[in-house]
Amino acid sequence: MSSLKVIFAGTPEFSVSALDALSAAGHEISLVLTQPDRPAGRGRKPTPSPVKQRALELGLELAQPASLRGPQIAQTLAALEPDVMVVVAYGLIIPRQILAIPRLGCINIHASLLPRWRGAAPIQRAILAGDRETGVCIMQMDAGLDTGPVWSAQSLVIDDDDTGGSLHDKLAVLGGQALMGALPAIIAGEPGPTPQSGEGVCYASKLDKSEAMIDWNDSAEAISRRVRAFNPWPVAETMYNDKRLRIWMARPEPGVSGAVPGSVVAGDKHGVVVATGEGLLRLEQLQMPGKRPVAAGEFANAYPLADVRLGS
Repeated sequence: MSSLKVIFAGTPEFSVSALDALSAAGHEISLVLTQPDRPAGRGRKPTPSPVKQRALELGLELAQPASLRGPQIAQTLAALEPDVMVVVAYGLIIPRQILAIPRLGCINIHASLLPRWRGAAPIQRAILAGDRETGVCIMQMDAGLDTGPVWSAQSLVIDDDDTGGSLHDKLAVLGGQALMGALPAIIAGEPGPTPQSGEGVCYASKLDKSEAMIDWNDSAEAISRRVRAFNPWPVAETMYNDKRLRIWMARPEPGVSGAVPGSVVAGDKHGVVVATGEGLLRLEQLQMPGKRPVAAGEFANAYPLADVRLGS
């Protein structure tokens, strides 16, 4: 495969695998675009993105524009005469004038099997919905939201214990591999990308912290999916004695209970079992405000659970 002149655009950890794959394959990465440093941590100190950190380690040219709109950035990118622009979770809108600059256009790695889960949070939405399978698509970008034709798709089974974090890591690696596999066809221009189906379209809206609060009237299965999907962010939570209790790990528990949803029906060294709208849920890892996450059995030894109803 011939070497390409590449502009790479990405920001979070998910993007790093693709950047590494392009670099390892010997492609000329003329410029890396990533979002400006953002405040992070307790001190709210400006922190570079994972892509910026990796680009600096690789000795690559870097730019952090707040927007890709306007003639100046377009002129800068056009002057590089790129063959292709690879976009992976960049987080900024790519205007039409930028899409038209590279000889081979702009290629996106999207973490779902399009047209299912277009949008910002496909990994977590797939877990929340109870999907048994997801994957990555190598997509030719157009002006729509994840609507472009697809060069290739690689599928992945969602395991019963997958969290948002573990599935993210698997798909990041798969994305870099899928990109390398698709590049020969992209360079040749054949057999060409496949237009997305008009059926099965759904949108993965951005996660909101308000979604993390558990509704104990939901089923144990639905709540366990919420816990898994929101690990490591924003982390599912409930109210315990007027304090926010974070739930990092949980799983459905065999059995039934006539207790009011949210009621703790068992709490001992083996963990904490809670009644839901349908079935029981065993809480396995919990965190009180200002404390470290602990096994639920340790929590049960430290905090009263008799006659406790979570969420109230």
